[in-house]
Amino acid sequence: MAKASTAKKFTLTTASAAVLGVMSLGAQADQTDIDFGGYVKLDMLVSDYADGFAPDSANIGRQQYIPSITPVGGDGDDLTTDFHARQSRFFLTSKTELDNGETLTGHIEMDFQLTPDGDERISNSYNPRLRQAFLKYGKWTFGQTWSNFQDLNILAESVDFIGITDGIVFNRQAQIRYTSGGFSASIENPETTVTETRNSTDRDPGDRIVSSDGFVPDVTFKYSGKTDNLTWQASVLLRQLAYDVPQTGDDETTFGYGVSLGAKYTFGMDDIRASITTGSGLGRYLGLNTWNGAYIDSNGELEAIDSTGISFAYRHFWTEKLRSNVVYSRGWADNDGELLAQAGDMTEYTQRLAFNLMYSPASNLTFGAEISQANRETEAEVDGDLNRLQLMAMYKF
Repeated sequence: MAKASTAKKFTLTTASAAVLGVMSLGAQADQTDIDFGGYVKLDMLVSDYADGFAPDSANIGRQQYIPSITPVGGDGDDLTTDFHARQSRFFLTSKTELDNGETLTGHIEMDFQLTPDGDERISNSYNPRLRQAFLKYGKWTFGQTWSNFQDLNILAESVDFIGITDGIVFNRQAQIRYTSGGFSASIENPETTVTETRNSTDRDPGDRIVSSDGFVPDVTFKYSGKTDNLTWQASVLLRQLAYDVPQTGDDETTFGYGVSLGAKYTFGMDDIRASITTGSGLGRYLGLNTWNGAYIDSNGELEAIDSTGISFAYRHFWTEKLRSNVVYSRGWADNDGELLAQAGDMTEYTQRLAFNLMYSPASNLTFGAEISQANRETEAEVDGDLNRLQLMAMYKF
């Protein structure tokens, strides 16, 4: 995954900043600093779906690795090749010194990844999507940004968009966060995903239901620390899972929680990154929602699904400009007997092992090549592999 880009800075006077709307009308300041940056990235992916048919070219799995959609149980398909520049990104950040001595920061960031509109026939035109949009005032953050439950420090350097996808927390959403030193706490947007069962609706068992019935915000707590060459974090997630069951009309709820530990150890230019996350009702927080947060049991009640994920990455610098990363990630769920009986064959685990080579002839220019094998297996021991070669060229500005 790409690092933050090198930004270009310019300054606006108070009057011009107010005209552009980068500071509130009531604030008075001498100047507002504006940072603009991003990167342009080309990806080429050659994919071998060893145990099933390749998804169509508009599928998100053709843009990046999505653990839950690796085909299983088929005869395999021909190789597919995709070129795209959809990960290209830009951002704008403003910082204004207010007359009360505080700094007001605003940030907005967009790219073109995973948007449904566009095609590969003629113009390859794609809509931009909102990644982050937040403001910071004092110790408070308001807006959409990375979940406070997530550890950005353990994200491996990867040609793929994420790389260690299967076993990590990866989530951006609207929130209110308080930060003081290494401690932070937040309330974040609630959303429950439920596994369709024979007891819930008339749809096929195993389908995903996005309930949209959440009332209580998700709550997170995190502490980050650093000792010599070791940087670490520990975070806790508390949430209420909610779903209005159609058959009974009852608004069912259950408690969900998660614990995540992550660390990065640096020695010389090299580093090792590792994490473990486990909980009940994690759902969309783990592995890009490979497993849902809950299901409807035979009594019509909501039951949380247990899941766990681990990740490991080692980065080695061969020279100052040439480096390699070995990346492994695995996620799995404890699909209990009643869930399997009611919903059918569920994903038991997914995992991915990758090796890449990254070359940076200049600090803002990187070329990369990555080979990977991903595997998904169901509770019925039906599995499938996705073998992929991915090349990239990226210019940060």
